[in-house]
Amino acid sequence: MHGNEVVSRVVLLQLIDYLTSRYLSDPLVTRMLNSSRVHILPSMNPDGFESSAQDCINTVGRYNKNGVDLNRDFPDVFQTNDVPREKEVKAVMDWLTTETFVLSANLHGGAVVASYPYDNSNQGAELQGSQSVSPDNDVFIHLAKTYSYNHTSMYKGEPCYGTNGFVDGITNGFSWYALQGGMQDYNYVWAQCLEITLEISCCKFPAVSDLPGLWDANKPALLAYMKQVHLGVKGVVMDSNGNPIQNAVVQVNSRSNLNPFKTDRNGEYYRLLLPGSYSITVTFPGHKTVTQTVSVPYGPDSFSAVTQNFVLVKSDNVTSSVLDNSSAPALLASTVPALTAFIIQRLLVF
Repeated sequence: MHGNEVVSRVVLLQLIDYLTSRYLSDPLVTRMLNSSRVHILPSMNPDGFESSAQDCINTVGRYNKNGVDLNRDFPDVFQTNDVPREKEVKAVMDWLTTETFVLSANLHGGAVVASYPYDNSNQGAELQGSQSVSPDNDVFIHLAKTYSYNHTSMYKGEPCYGTNGFVDGITNGFSWYALQGGMQDYNYVWAQCLEITLEISCCKFPAVSDLPGLWDANKPALLAYMKQVHLGVKGVVMDSNGNPIQNAVVQVNSRSNLNPFKTDRNGEYYRLLLPGSYSITVTFPGHKTVTQTVSVPYGPDSFSAVTQNFVLVKSDNVTSSVLDNSSAPALLASTVPALTAFIIQRLLVF
């Protein structure tokens, strides 16, 4: 995203090589790739990279060719910044509409910390002390700590170049500094994709000799983070004929998201949640509302979130029903192959 923060670019290229070269020989990599789709964009700002040079602190190459910071150019949920989007930003926004992304990370340099939403605030209910707190704050803290504690040093919270350190190597984005037009808030609110920002190196453009050590420091954290795509609950929302319902609202009743989570074109939904019991309500115009309590185990250990499917019936019928897992195969058999994709989670790494 920032062309001069090149450690991220190198680490993601190494990640691609690691995953592709170890598929079918490494059990962890094999299970991960068999249970999720991984999308990797090594560089969002190639123009900035071309103009940058080896330097730890300066900002030459941060911006794109038009002099725009791409991490200030996304639509902001709290403040209006309705301006023409840069081509790179528009491309990513369009990309987010083509896949049901569930989890993502946006990699940077210049610090060593995992930052999580919100990055901005309008001084509303989300503002709690110095933090701008999202409805999924517990999940975001878990995701950030998963990365920091699997990194060789991030969890120590050590400062870079005399700046303040971070407890557990994590921070709420707004608490660190307010940021308008950032990608992690956009992904979370508008793309239903929980994203955190990973600052993975004090030096933005280090010497080549430092790169192997930086890869070794981040490799276990990247793999552990990617497994978290299997947190929570997933499933399909269908009508009484077994047809998938697109844009059905799937609401975890204890969380009021600014933009409701909805099913995709295949009727699929994915909701990252920590282990516990949750009341989930599914609504769609012309159909009876369904509410179901779901017990959520820790999915990453088995590489699968718990599956809970829903069947909605027309409003003029007497009752509505919930499809439990025991009866799912019979109904889903009539909708293959359109619905078989519900078993696949999606992961996006920038």
